[in-house]
Amino acid sequence: MPAPLNNLTPKEWVKFQKSWFVHNPPPRDKTKILHPASFPESLAVELIRFFTRKGMWVLDPMVGSGSTLIACAMTGRNGIGIELSPYWAKIAETRLNEFKAQRNLFEDDPTEQRVIVADAREIDQIEIPLIDYVLTSPPYWDMLRWEGRFRQEARRAKGLPRYYSDDPRDLGNIKDYDQFLDELVRIYRKVADKMRSGAYMTIIVRNVKKGTRLYPLAWELALRLRDFLELMSERIWCQDEQKLNIYGYPSTWVSISMHHYCLIFRKP
Repeated sequence: MPAPLNNLTPKEWVKFQKSWFVHNPPPRDKTKILHPASFPESLAVELIRFFTRKGMWVLDPMVGSGSTLIACAMTGRNGIGIELSPYWAKIAETRLNEFKAQRNLFEDDPTEQRVIVADAREIDQIEIPLIDYVLTSPPYWDMLRWEGRFRQEARRAKGLPRYYSDDPRDLGNIKDYDQFLDELVRIYRKVADKMRSGAYMTIIVRNVKKGTRLYPLAWELALRLRDFLELMSERIWCQDEQKLNIYGYPSTWVSISMHHYCLIFRKP
């Protein structure tokens, strides 16, 4: 008989089987708000609790400000985060240390969470334990560089970072969509090699819109990764707290993206 996937009760398990969910996270703290595109620890906790048991190893190959690692500390999991930018890696470490200090976890916590400053393209050269679960969210192509984003103008006015880095290796700085997609798939192929058989991977992503043109990033990732991972399902994360605007009025229909896809894969 295979080992149980998690430590949840049947009542907790069944709630996770809906193909869509609404998750409106609490306000971000002053350090997390620095990051221009982070997902909430509260969502990471739910995913990690479902796809792992306590003491297992979780990997985020693009850890950013450290949401995945903090969620690991909150749930008693070991975590590894790879981050290209030393700036964001330092913030992730600071946030993680502050959280563990608040919870007095340094002495009593048998798990470890660590940040590795490296290019995720080189994960095959990094020695890490066999991974039980991957939770990650890639850059949404070069959208943070697109000056047409109203949110970016608001961050500029507040003096907040508007993109990840100026590093030419940064995936968020690749202008060509097909090149970006190719690079992302190569990274996930190498990440899959670090996973144990039967382990799950969740990629939080959404399709990208520039003007009236839609680039189906989530759908194309789902198709491309099927070459080496089993596509198990999608869960749609709905965000009903976003403000509406009358884009395109009165002549052109323009939808407003108020959801992300949580693409769920499994290593055969």
